[in-house]
Amino acid sequence: MEGPDENDIAPAVLAIGRPVFPQALIDTLRRIAGVGHCMVFTFDERTARCLLDIGNIPTGPDLGAAYSSHFHLTDPNRDVIFRERASASPIVLPTFARRMYSARYAKIFFEDADIVDKFATAIWVEHTCFYANFYRTTSQGRFNSEQVARLNRIAPGVGAAVARHFQAQIAPNHNPFRKLELLFSTSAPLTRLTRREREVCLRILSGFSSEAISADLAISLQSALTYRKRAYRKLGIVSQNELFAIVLRLLASPHGLN
Repeated sequence: MEGPDENDIAPAVLAIGRPVFPQALIDTLRRIAGVGHCMVFTFDERTARCLLDIGNIPTGPDLGAAYSSHFHLTDPNRDVIFRERASASPIVLPTFARRMYSARYAKIFFEDADIVDKFATAIWVEHTCFYANFYRTTSQGRFNSEQVARLNRIAPGVGAAVARHFQAQIAPNHNPFRKLELLFSTSAPLTRLTRREREVCLRILSGFSSEAISADLAISLQSALTYRKRAYRKLGIVSQNELFAIVLRLLASPHGLN
């Protein structure tokens, strides 16, 4: 059996709309490309807001506040982002170069924060931009060429996942678990499963351990394991990653849930 795909962002995608999304995102970015810290901002023509600050930079909250207050107006990536505003696809920003930034910007956001490299992607959803930044610190060194290549490959998916997650937070009636339930009840091959097998698989996708599934469904641990085994056999799979792959493929299909 082949090992895990080094570009697999399924754990982050399946965490969309859930409290574990920030940790799932940074864990995925670290595994794939050695990212040390991630910050996500949203902005329009006049205002900006920090939505996510997670990783190994202690001054992250201060950076988020400074960027949101006024530094977003002097970000050199801003021109590219607004030029591509009509695009519905994620935007991969130019390779980081310190000379792109003013002396004051560079001192606050790179020197004082001990940041030596960054990669960024952005996506517009109607009038709002979701802007994700991935950083490396001095102790880590700059991204190497392979890490940059991997970030380029996953940037569209990560950008879309970030936008989807924070849209879900903004929309109070959005229920990602309910959407997965609907997918299981309407889309083959998931419709082959019994009700209990679906319930177990839904909780696997939501990050539950076997013990947690047992407790949540009020069934024995052995029963939870048996339902999982039966479900995997019906789907022709042997692992959680393969279950993720089936769901992601269905969600990405033209007939997937919107």
